[in-house]
Amino acid sequence: MIILLCFMPNSPRFLISKGKDDEAVRVLRWLRGQNTDFHREFEQIKESVRQQSRRISCAEIKDPFIYKPILIAVLMRFLQQLSGVTPILVYLQSIFQSTAVILKPEYDAAIVGGVRLVSVLIAAFSMDKAGRKILLFISAGIMLASNLILGLYIHYTSLPSHNSTTTIVNGTLVSPESLTAKPSGYITLIPLVATMLFIMGYAMGWGPITWLLMSEILPLKARGVASGLCVLVSWLTAFALTRFFLLVVQDFGLEVPFLFFAVICAGNLLFTGCCVPETKGRSLEQIESYFRTGRRSLMRNHI
Repeated sequence: MIILLCFMPNSPRFLISKGKDDEAVRVLRWLRGQNTDFHREFEQIKESVRQQSRRISCAEIKDPFIYKPILIAVLMRFLQQLSGVTPILVYLQSIFQSTAVILKPEYDAAIVGGVRLVSVLIAAFSMDKAGRKILLFISAGIMLASNLILGLYIHYTSLPSHNSTTTIVNGTLVSPESLTAKPSGYITLIPLVATMLFIMGYAMGWGPITWLLMSEILPLKARGVASGLCVLVSWLTAFALTRFFLLVVQDFGLEVPFLFFAVICAGNLLFTGCCVPETKGRSLEQIESYFRTGRRSLMRNHI
């Protein structure tokens, strides 16, 4: 990365912010090509930098076109983490060990990693074709189904529950049953398949698209501070979930967190339908005009 960074030019936005307009034009010409309308893009970036350079006042935060997109972006980051992705990935091998999956836990984790990679590639190629909202709907639906399946599987099998003596040793779920559990057939593949579906659903929508939407809907004037707030909320939520996941498992059973995550994913479906705008094919100016006026026609006319 250090070697490649030696050949990487400064971004036009950074150069314009430092008053190096001529260098910014040269970089844009190199990035876009000689035969493109890079001068028009240069003027747009310059206007964007000019707007961002003005500090946002407390009175402006009360305007709907400022606080609504910020609130949507923050809630997206909050709900994304509440869906359970961080504790599931952190305790992946422990979960597989506790549910007695037919394969070795380390093999299961490698398979899930491969599924995640493929799913991200699918999202990258389909995001601008299918649209943001439809992928968020599909993503939340898949995560809901997988969490529900996994929670019910754990609840209705004879594996450790809240009545067992599940303990935590070095951050790992340990119980007498799990230590002696033997695979009882292909039904023990259910936790693996459900987890693969969850990771696939997350990586297709609520993983990458929430970051993309955050950059698209946040107003230019407040983008820096609002982006930092979104990241702060995201990782504080992730920390809290990871911190309390094992405690909940120890007191109430392994199925309880997954059923909770399923409820959150159902909420994600409602939130996507009611609050998230479709930004496919829209410019930042069209998106900001939508939040200013609340007129959906401004978004539909540019599909």
